Amino acid sequence: MRLRLSAIMMTTGILLAGCDNKSAVNLGGIGGTPNPYNYMKASGQCQVTGPTAAGKDTRAASMQVRSDDGYCAIETRASAGHPYASFGVSPAPEHGKAFIYNYNDHTYVTYTPNTAYSGEDKFRVVLITGEKQPREYIDVTANVTAPAVGAK
Repeated sequence: MRLRLSAIMMTTGILLAGCDNKSAVNLGGIGGTPNPYNYMKASGQCQVTGPTAAGKDTRAASMQVRSDDGYCAIETRASAGHPYASFGVSPAPEHGKAFIYNYNDHTYVTYTPNTAYSGEDKFRVVLITGEKQPREYIDVTANVTAPAVGAK
């Protein structure tokens, strides 16, 4: 019985020693933007301006991003300093994808342009602070450059 228990414990220890002990959150990327999903890759170029006031309940943000399969992120919070209760995108970007999530008391808006796309893309983020509260908006303009192709 002791021998069997020792063998089980040793086998368990060997199996656990082979586990990957990565942290659950990747804090790398653009300015330390949290990446709780670990599959997201930051773009090699990401410069964000804003969001700044652009009208009643509307802010504007712009970004310079490379279409290298990486994302560029905007960090925001509700006026009370908390993440938004809900959110959406309407209209969606035509030449990429927008992804919004709450993490660590912030709301993050990420944009990933289609691979090798070059040009401008626009989308609107709809932010909801709570039930029966007015919606807030961020109009995002992304100026996308394609990665340079090396000559052979």
